[in-house]
Amino acid sequence: MSNADPIELEKFSQLAHKWWDPNSEFKPLHEINPLRLAYIDGIAELSGKTVLDVGCGGGILSEALADAGATVTGIDLADRSLSVAKLHLLESGKQVEYRKVAVEMLAAERPGHYDVVTCMEMLEHVPDPAAVVAACARLVKPGGHVFFSTLNRNPKSYLFAIIGAEYLLKLLPRGTHDYARFIKPSELAQWCRDAGLQVQGMTGMSYNPLNKTYALGDDTSVNYLVACQRD
Repeated sequence: MSNADPIELEKFSQLAHKWWDPNSEFKPLHEINPLRLAYIDGIAELSGKTVLDVGCGGGILSEALADAGATVTGIDLADRSLSVAKLHLLESGKQVEYRKVAVEMLAAERPGHYDVVTCMEMLEHVPDPAAVVAACARLVKPGGHVFFSTLNRNPKSYLFAIIGAEYLLKLLPRGTHDYARFIKPSELAQWCRDAGLQVQGMTGMSYNPLNKTYALGDDTSVNYLVACQRD
């Protein structure tokens, strides 16, 4: 539990009941979820794989991974979010194992257990993101895939992700992100290499405010995804 920020956990706990409302503060997650899933599936071929979703929240990605044919475990440290995730399974009929456990603790319990590990929009919310990267690397099988997504740290990302998304367009609640915790791709790539992960690719995710759509592309200056493979 040491690598967790109580303020961040409480922030998401207060919104937990809205996780599955596609018109709530979690609307952006619902809209980018098909893009994230397609990116992961295109590289890792999810059907029949064992997958760990780190920082699963209310289970939006976890259920989508299960839909793609994977056997999924979702972990988080926010009780209310996990409760919502478990309740939603009753409605959706999906099969996902949800657990309240720190990724570092699970890495000690299940080293080399998963074919695929995903960690989406979490690294910028923890005190020691490099430790999370290292734990994800320990959890995946040799040759397995690990995926991260986070926010770049530069003036453009501050303008778009905080001023634009939180204050002007109101896509996210104010205070969702702390710019000081944004992560440059070079930093994340180094943490991956230090953990024994080879960076296979990096792609950006952008938002068009005119047609209100998200898209993957070459621009990693704000949101970006990283695909890795364990040695």
